[in-house]
Amino acid sequence: MNNEELTLFRDMARRAFEQLIGPHYEAWEEKHIVPRELWNQLGEAGLLCPDMPEAYGGAGTSPQVCFAMIEELSHMGFGGLASGYGIHSNIVAPYIEHFGTEEQKQQWLPKMVSGEAVGALAMTEPGAGSDVQGIRTNAVRDGDEWVLNGSKIFITNGIHADVVVVAAITDPGKGARGTSLFLVDSSLPGFDKGKKIEKIGQHASDTAELFFQDVRLPANALLGDLNKGFVIMMTELPRERLGIAAQAVAAAEGALELTVDYVQERKAFGQTVASFQNTRFTLADVKTEIALNRAFYEKCADQYTRDELTSDDAAMLKYAATEMQCKTIDQCLQLFGGYGYTAEYPISRYYTDARIQRIYGGTSEIMRELVARSILGR
Repeated sequence: MNNEELTLFRDMARRAFEQLIGPHYEAWEEKHIVPRELWNQLGEAGLLCPDMPEAYGGAGTSPQVCFAMIEELSHMGFGGLASGYGIHSNIVAPYIEHFGTEEQKQQWLPKMVSGEAVGALAMTEPGAGSDVQGIRTNAVRDGDEWVLNGSKIFITNGIHADVVVVAAITDPGKGARGTSLFLVDSSLPGFDKGKKIEKIGQHASDTAELFFQDVRLPANALLGDLNKGFVIMMTELPRERLGIAAQAVAAAEGALELTVDYVQERKAFGQTVASFQNTRFTLADVKTEIALNRAFYEKCADQYTRDELTSDDAAMLKYAATEMQCKTIDQCLQLFGGYGYTAEYPISRYYTDARIQRIYGGTSEIMRELVARSILGR
C-alpha cells in the first residue's frame, strides 16, 4: 500500500471518528463504557478489521491501515477506545485469521468486520499477568466437547465481548507446553461477566473479570493445535506490541498539539507561556523524543508488513514508546499548570490514559528482561 492510499484511509477514519465519537466521548468516559451500537456503526463505516481478507468482509488492506486506525483514535484523545479497538481488530481478528480453521473464520470474521461480534482476549488471571505461563484456567476433554473452568481478569472489551480467545491448560503439569487457546462464545451457559473494573484512566474501555463454570465447548472451539497456545501467543505478540506503540506515539503527538496551542494562548507575568525558555526547551525535547520513537515505530511497522519484525525489536519498541508516552505527556501537562490537573482540559485524559501502556502487553520490566536475554543469550 502506498502513502497516498494510507492517507485516504486516515482521512476517512478521522472524519468518521469526529462524527461518530467526538461529540459523545466525554459522556462515555463518565459512564465508563462506550455504547454497544458503536461497534456496529464502526463496522458499517468499514473501519473494523480493515486488513481482513475480502472473503470475510474485510477490505484486504495492509496491516498498516489497522495501525493507522489505532493512531487516529489515540491522536484524538480516545485512548480507551483505541485499546478496545486494538484488541478487536489488531489482536483477536488476526489470531483467528492466522490460526483458525475455515469454519472458525467464516463463523467469526464477517461478524467482527461488521461489528455484530466484539472480540476480546482472555489471558490474564489474578495470579498470572505478564507471566502467562502461570495460568490456571483449564479445559478438560469430555467426549466431543471441552469443559472450561476458571476466571480471567482485566479483560478489555469484557462487557461487550461476543467471542473471547481464552488461554487454558489442557495438559496439566506442563505449563506453557500444556496450554491451548479456545474461541469461546460469550452466550454459552456457564460464561459470566463480572461488573466493570474501575480504572484510573481509559474509562471508556470496558474492562471486566470473566468467569467460566463448566462451560461446554464444541471440539471445533479449539484455536490452532492442541497444547500450542503459548506458541501462538508468542507468534502474535509482536503485532500486539506494535499496536500499543502506535497508541503511544500518536497519543504523544496529540498531547503535544494541545500543549502548543495552550502555551501560545495562556499568559503569565505579562507574556505568553510560550515565551519562556523553559517552555520552548520542553517543547523541543518532547518533539524530539516523539520523532525518534515514530521513526523506530514506522521501521517496525514496515518490517511487520514484510513478516520481518523480530520479537526483540517489538519488545524494544513497546518499552521505548510507552515510556516516552508517559514522560512526554507528563511534561506537556506540566505546562498547563493547575489546569492540566482538571478533567476540564483534555490533556488530563491523555495523562491518565497513558499509564496503563507501560503495563499491559508485557510490562516495561518484562520488555527490558526480554531485550537483555537477546543480548546475553540467557
